Amino acid sequence: MEIFDLLVVGGGPGGYLCAERAAQGGMKVALFEKKALGGTCLNEGCIPTKTLLNSSKMYRHATESAAYGVTATGVTFDHAKVVARKNKVVNTLVSGVGATMSANKVTVITGEAVITGRADEGFTVQANGTTYTGRRLSIASGSETVVPPVPGLKEGLASGFVVTNREVLDLTELPKNLVVIGGGVIGLEMAYYFASVGVAVTVIEMMPKIAGATDPEICKVLTDAFVKRGMTFKLSCKVLEVKGSSVVYEENGEKKEIACDKVLLSAGRRPATAGIGLETLGLQMDRAAIVTDRHMCTTVQNVYAIGDCNGKSMLAHTAYREAEVAVNHMLGKTDEMRYDVIPAVIYTDPEVASVGHSKEGAEKLGMNVKEVKLPMSYAGRYLAETDGGKGFIKLVVDTDRNRLVGCHMVGSYASEIIMTATMMVDTELAPERLQKFVFPHPTVAEIIREAIFHI
Repeated sequence: MEIFDLLVVGGGPGGYLCAERAAQGGMKVALFEKKALGGTCLNEGCIPTKTLLNSSKMYRHATESAAYGVTATGVTFDHAKVVARKNKVVNTLVSGVGATMSANKVTVITGEAVITGRADEGFTVQANGTTYTGRRLSIASGSETVVPPVPGLKEGLASGFVVTNREVLDLTELPKNLVVIGGGVIGLEMAYYFASVGVAVTVIEMMPKIAGATDPEICKVLTDAFVKRGMTFKLSCKVLEVKGSSVVYEENGEKKEIACDKVLLSAGRRPATAGIGLETLGLQMDRAAIVTDRHMCTTVQNVYAIGDCNGKSMLAHTAYREAEVAVNHMLGKTDEMRYDVIPAVIYTDPEVASVGHSKEGAEKLGMNVKEVKLPMSYAGRYLAETDGGKGFIKLVVDTDRNRLVGCHMVGSYASEIIMTATMMVDTELAPERLQKFVFPHPTVAEIIREAIFHI
């Protein structure tokens, strides 16, 4: 009987990197994926949405550049071609992940995997009628769309009137009117794409602001920018029913109805842990999430849980790092997760990026903090390329330890420059030392240096 050193259930970012790193560490690895390598991120999330958003950005640049001295005529937008290009990008990257697995001699099993329990040699997983045995088990089963108990929602999903983040990426025709249920990151990115290319978009959100835990001032900048683009927001509103061609919601105690061609369900995600055999292991769970420690160990020895399935931070880059931490623990190397230095990004225009604590969050943890806020226009390149804009940066400093503990920004290139702040938070260098870093000029990233000098 063939025995693997590690069985990995789930081929998303956490799963495939876990398999790769373990194989590079000398382990014999089997990786199970029921759909396509790359998981939600590569096939239905991060990469496809950025491909669409880039096309909409190009369209807007072509049609809205008069202030910069550029005028174009006869510009058209072909959504079907955008989707086709998205598919090409996804297929290329999925093939790349497959090639990486092959190069590292990882055995990839395509099919639904079910954990069947323990064996003398470790753990067993069944897929396609075959049982596989491994000394260690890493669960990376990802997450799934939350479907609230709203009347008509399941029927809408069945008919195609309601779509999730998966189906919306494959629409070959633009709807005239789109209602988005949920104003979180996924909903906002897709709402922004459709609004940018002429679709009438309405976002219905239960909370009084969009973008979840994002800094309220940043949310205000985002909301204003989106409204300027033509989007409509129904905040503090509850969806009551989904009909054949409309959505019924409650606003200020009054029942209202809005007609639309499509509904995008984006009410959040939850760990996809049902039906994969976890009950055979006796793991400690926190509702649907698998409980893990800072080494990604579960409550069962030699069983790890990485990525969305542990519910700690549902971001692809978090899963990557968790995979490395888990494999290092398997190999006896000292390593652990730090969730306070995980950057987060919203890829709309303007972009939003943050890392570490907010002022309010730090104060709740008992820190004495100082917050510095500067307009992004302090960076010359930002002003040169954005025709003004209302972007800004906030730095949060622990005054007792004299350390940077948070950074929050809204504006162009935020997604690309947040890593600079992430390294500053992670290394815990004093602001006086950070002031000595030399930034290339002119760059938007210089806003971080400017803010540091205002601490």
